[in-house]
Amino acid sequence: MGTEVTRAVIDGILTGAVYALMAAGLTLVFGVMNIINIAQGVLVVLAAYLSYVLNRYAGIDLFLGLLITIPAMFLVGIGIERLFIRRLQTQGNRTGLSILVTYAVAIIIEGLLTIIFSADYLHLHAWYVDKSFAIFGFYLPYIYLMGFGLAVVMLAALYFVLYRTRLGMSIRASVQSRLGAELVGIDMNRTSTLAFGIGAAVTAAGGMIFGATSVFNPNSGYDLISILLVIIVLGGLGSIGGALIAGVVMLVIEDVTAVVWSPIWAATMFFAVLVVVLIVHPTGLFGKPETRAQ
Repeated sequence: MGTEVTRAVIDGILTGAVYALMAAGLTLVFGVMNIINIAQGVLVVLAAYLSYVLNRYAGIDLFLGLLITIPAMFLVGIGIERLFIRRLQTQGNRTGLSILVTYAVAIIIEGLLTIIFSADYLHLHAWYVDKSFAIFGFYLPYIYLMGFGLAVVMLAALYFVLYRTRLGMSIRASVQSRLGAELVGIDMNRTSTLAFGIGAAVTAAGGMIFGATSVFNPNSGYDLISILLVIIVLGGLGSIGGALIAGVVMLVIEDVTAVVWSPIWAATMFFAVLVVVLIVHPTGLFGKPETRAQ
């Protein structure tokens, strides 16, 4: 039992970092634009399919393929923002409307993926996906450790962009006060577009790791978005640091519950922790009473 619990904790930490990366993009978009991107889950799946195509038909390594899929998903995000999201910025209830609009986007992408690839399950393969190494008395696939390292690098890069660049300054100003940002001359349309593009770009890395560690099909985005929403709500809407901590904590709790108690109760415990935290602290672990001033 001790070995199994240790493995569950390690698995939870390694996979939790990847989920935190995907959730960071979701909470970044909410912080800047005050919208909830329900399509984030299916964007992760789309990225997994892009990695599959590059690997299967072009023979490109999964990690090298990120040099193509990250810019590609960035452009996809920009396209979605300009075609579907931008006009919501003038609406009073843009948060509620964004749920409907991005859900429609998710259905469109899911339908296209089903037409192209069918509903059959796929799985990404590489030597580091299929091979394992021994640690603490059990075997762990290399992809878990490499995925964790990739998530750390991507989160560090996101931190650098947010806190060491002019774009990051604009994004953080927008999170604090959209009106204030506009008053000091920040182009909110440009900032929103780039923020949405970045939020989609991080799904490229998350999608590749997701596709390498589990099977997926066009419908997999719905399970993903439920997990990602729990993570950003628990961490606090608009808090990237909160998403990181919540992602790791929640995945560890889920994996340990599956080992100690039962896999049936793992998902239940996942949501039970969210309910308890929100009762005690309604804005999440690191959320503020008002996510942003308008």
